[in-house]
Amino acid sequence: MANFNPEAKIFNCTQSRELAEKIAASYGTKLGNVITSTYSDGEFQPSFEESVRGSRVFIIGSTHPGSDHLMEMLLMLDAAKRASARHITAVLPYFGWARQDRKDKPRVPIAAKMVASILETAGATRIITMDLHADQIQGFFEKPVDHLYASTVFLPHLRALNLDNLTIASPDMGGSKRAYAYSKALESDVVICYKQRAKANKISHMELIGNVEGKNVVLVDDMVDTAGTLTKAADVMMDRGAISVRAICTHPVLSGEAYERIENSKLQELIVTDSIPLKKKSKKIKVVTCADLVADVMKRVHENESISSKFIM
Repeated sequence: MANFNPEAKIFNCTQSRELAEKIAASYGTKLGNVITSTYSDGEFQPSFEESVRGSRVFIIGSTHPGSDHLMEMLLMLDAAKRASARHITAVLPYFGWARQDRKDKPRVPIAAKMVASILETAGATRIITMDLHADQIQGFFEKPVDHLYASTVFLPHLRALNLDNLTIASPDMGGSKRAYAYSKALESDVVICYKQRAKANKISHMELIGNVEGKNVVLVDDMVDTAGTLTKAADVMMDRGAISVRAICTHPVLSGEAYERIENSKLQELIVTDSIPLKKKSKKIKVVTCADLVADVMKRVHENESISSKFIM
């Protein structure tokens, strides 16, 4: 008897509707019908309005804080499991809570591990995500994880800029591995920023390791939150003689005064993906979509094909 591979069905969490529509279009299908009812006290209930029995279900939703985004993903996973879906893949373009991946002081949680556990408990049989804050978070899951790299979409964009004297920079020591990977792919120099924090989201001191004089610098990071690090690094580099400073950051969290800092900074451009929808537009922020990358990987997963060609770095 021939193997039966039922049609894949794609659903979205509410906060990722726009990206999910792009992914579904690239995949060659339409989004499944799901509605979310909300009670007067804020409690909500998602409902699949079509059968998913025996199907491979993809649920697309970034879990950036606040907690409602994560909770919606968990409820949809549970609903799919109870509706007898055969495979349930949580597609998390941005995996929230990932900065809490270790105990960096006593009596604090390892939130990334906790979130991984509850996603699996809720019903996820596979995870697709992109540019985790730390690669080792993959090990927090017992289910298969497809960890994609936004370099797949960023590298063609950077090459198209045709920048002379290109130098890749990391805004902190933790991102040096990512910066070296980009510099190897682009055959460019690399510099590192060394920063000290007074507290979370507050930089007390920053130094530059390397030479940027006469260079077009591209800062590389996995996310941009308050933009304090990026804008401070851009100021330091321009003061050290850089011709221009751009930044590429996969996840545009952009909280607090981030937009104002970017507008008033020496950054020429901030390039991000649409893993998280922008709260507002900015003339300095350019969005490149990750929809084609995610859709292609989803299709390969559904058809049991290799996705190794998508791991550029």
